[in-house]
Amino acid sequence: MTTFDPARIDFDHLEYGDFVRLVKSASGSDLDQLMNGELRTRVLDEIFTQMAARVRKDRTAGMDAVIRWRISRAGGDFDRYELHIANGACTVGPGSDAQPRLTITVDGANFLRLVSGVASGPALFMTKKLQLTGDIAVGAGLTGYFDIPKA
Repeated sequence: MTTFDPARIDFDHLEYGDFVRLVKSASGSDLDQLMNGELRTRVLDEIFTQMAARVRKDRTAGMDAVIRWRISRAGGDFDRYELHIANGACTVGPGSDAQPRLTITVDGANFLRLVSGVASGPALFMTKKLQLTGDIAVGAGLTGYFDIPKA
């Protein structure tokens, strides 16, 4: 059995499909360790960069929405990222004064499960592990806006 070792992840050469398999094979404590450790910012930055690159133009054409992510960390603080999806393109930033159409609040481990397709948004929402504020319809379609390899 291979031990989960976040320090051995080569982010410069990690394919998204490999990331999905990594999240799927990791235990909850492994994901908590990763998302509360020194690699957290690197992991989040990589994921949001991938999200911008994997936006599905066919499903976001004509859309204009700011989606604010609040990813909780141990101790109660949050990392904040914003996606601006406009006319089939997606940009990522650290946050702004823009009024978000949707705000998503989730802990780090469940964020990894969500963006890798290991957990579904509705299941996380129904178990109160994911909170949505604003346009719930945008939240309901969120995973369909991106090309996410299947777990």
